[in-house]
Amino acid sequence: MARTEKEKMLAGEYYYAGDKELITRWHLAKKLTLAYNQADSTDKELLDSILSELLGSKGENVWVTAPIFVDYGENIHLGNNVEINMNCVFLDCNKITIGDNSGIAPNVQIYAVGHPVDPNVRLNKDLTGDLSAWKTSSAPVTIGSNVWIGGGSIILPGVTIGDNTTIGAGSVVTKSIPANCLAIGNPCKVIREL
Repeated sequence: MARTEKEKMLAGEYYYAGDKELITRWHLAKKLTLAYNQADSTDKELLDSILSELLGSKGENVWVTAPIFVDYGENIHLGNNVEINMNCVFLDCNKITIGDNSGIAPNVQIYAVGHPVDPNVRLNKDLTGDLSAWKTSSAPVTIGSNVWIGGGSIILPGVTIGDNTTIGAGSVVTKSIPANCLAIGNPCKVIREL
């Protein structure tokens, strides 16, 4: 049986981002984030309702400060007591999981998607001007419990950040980081155990 483009995407295979099912959800996510970003920040009931429709799952006591930007939203899973500050970008072409009691500072970008670096591989031969014709693949991002991601950090596809770890502001996390440590830099490296 042929696999759908969404199934290929979630399996980490090359997929066509312009697929009708994917693009329909992408547009819905844009409408939901627009509504969320324009909602009154004191209207907790409305904010929770929009997040419940936008996200794959969320625990109790979740706070997301607008604006937030996502690809699909449905591949984002938040634990209990998660705080996400403003201007965060979640390219959730694969699963992005954030564990309990974790915080995401402003301007953090989490990418669960990428393209080949070689243009001969990245660009399809029959490129029609549609950027969704680029070869695209994805890998999940997992952030453990009790984690703090410092402002302006970028987390790349396939990265896991272990429980109780802090990522310093401005870090570019290209590889997985273990539990119980402080990691900083570009590329992000462990500088001490906690």
